[in-house]
Amino acid sequence: MPQDPHSVIKTIRLSEKATRLGEENNEYVFIVDRAANKIEIKSAVEKHFGKKVAAVRTATFDGKSRRERRADAGRTIHYKKAIVRLKEGERLDLV
Repeated sequence: MPQDPHSVIKTIRLSEKATRLGEENNEYVFIVDRAANKIEIKSAVEKHFGKKVAAVRTATFDGKSRRERRADAGRTIHYKKAIVRLKEGERLDLV
């Protein structure tokens, strides 16, 4: 079932590695909804940014264990990361 692009794409990851991927391989890193599959991610990026997507790779991450001073151990949130490669000639202006 198609979802709203804003509910699939949570945020864009702007780290040193993500910036290098964008410059060298025309790939961009997004934090996406954990229930979204590659087809939904591809259509969300194409609708939201108006660019053509060549490939999507995904990875899920478990939250890290954290401990507060007096509280029991907790966890940070679980998340899913998508690395989206755009077709030749397509670029995202992130600045």
